[in-house]
Amino acid sequence: MVPVLTVLFFCLLQNTLVFGLNSFHKILLPSIGSESYAFDSENGRIYTGLNDGRIVKFQDPKIGFVDFATTVSNRPKKLCDGTKGDLKICGKPIGLEFNQKTKELYIIDAYLGLLVVGKEGGVATQLSRGSHFDYADAFDIDTATGVIYFTDVGDIFSKNRNFTDIVYRANDRGGKLLKYDPKTKKIEVLLKGLAMPVGLAISKDGAFVLISEYLTSKITRFWVKGPKANTSETFVELPGHPDNIRRASSGDFWVAVNILKLQPTLTAFPLGQKISAKGQILQTVNFYGEYNATSITEVQEHLGTLYVASLNTDFVGVYKGLRF
Repeated sequence: MVPVLTVLFFCLLQNTLVFGLNSFHKILLPSIGSESYAFDSENGRIYTGLNDGRIVKFQDPKIGFVDFATTVSNRPKKLCDGTKGDLKICGKPIGLEFNQKTKELYIIDAYLGLLVVGKEGGVATQLSRGSHFDYADAFDIDTATGVIYFTDVGDIFSKNRNFTDIVYRANDRGGKLLKYDPKTKKIEVLLKGLAMPVGLAISKDGAFVLISEYLTSKITRFWVKGPKANTSETFVELPGHPDNIRRASSGDFWVAVNILKLQPTLTAFPLGQKISAKGQILQTVNFYGEYNATSITEVQEHLGTLYVASLNTDFVGVYKGLRF
C-alpha cells in the first residue's frame, strides 16, 4: 500500500501547483490546534478555534490573536490548556461561520453542537439540544434562508481512540447530515449512512450540499431542492482523505485532502484541491514543503489569498500573490 501511495503522490505533483517560499508566511497562534477559519465582513479579521476550547480573533500584526469567545462558561485553566486531550468541559469549537446578515458568529462544537455569539464575543448561546448527534463536526449557513446544515460523525471517536484504526474503518457509516431551522428551532436528520462526514459546504445557489466522507475518500452531494431534492449521489472521488470544504466567491469549492501513509509512522501528503460546481477538479495545490508531512484540515480562499489550517501546528498558513 505504501509504494502505491508514494507513486500516486509524485504523479499528482506533475500537475500540481507548488508554492514558492516568497508567497508563504505564517500568522502565529496563541496555542496549537486551529481547524477552521471565519472572516468578518467589516474588516476581514480572521477568527479560529483552538484545542484548548477558546475562539480567538486576529487583532493586528503587533498584538496578534486575542480571546473572543468560548462555548462553555466555566473553563478551569488547569484542565483547559490544550494539553489534556478532548475535554467536554473545555468546549471544542471546530467550525466557525459568520451570518453576514446578522453579523453573528455561528460555531459548531463537537460536543455541544450549534452555538451563536454576538459581535462583542463572550460565552456563546447553545442552539441545538437533545440527542440528535454524538460528535458534531462541520456546518454551513444558507444565507438566503438562514437554515444551517451540519454533520455528525457518529460515535467512531469513542469506539476508536487510535487514529490509524479509525482510518481503516471504511465500513463505519454512522455519520449523518442534519438541518437546523432557526424559525422553528428544530433539528431534522436529512441523510444517514455517511462514512465520517467531516466537511460540508452549500452551493452558491443553495440547490445542494456537499459532504466530505473522510473514510471513503469521496465527496457526496445531497440535493436540497429541484427535481432531485432529498436524494444523494457521489460528487467526486479524491486521491486522499478529504476534510473541510469551503466555497469560494466564484462558486467553486476548496477541499483539504491528505494522502496518508500509515506505516511505519503516520505521514501525510497535504493537498488543496479546487473543484467546480459540476464536480471537476480544476486545480491541485501542494502544501508538503511548508507543512512537512503534517495533515491539514482546511483550505479557504479569501480575497485572492489561501488560508490553510492544521490541528498539529501553531500557525495559520497564508499563501499570497497567486491567482486561482
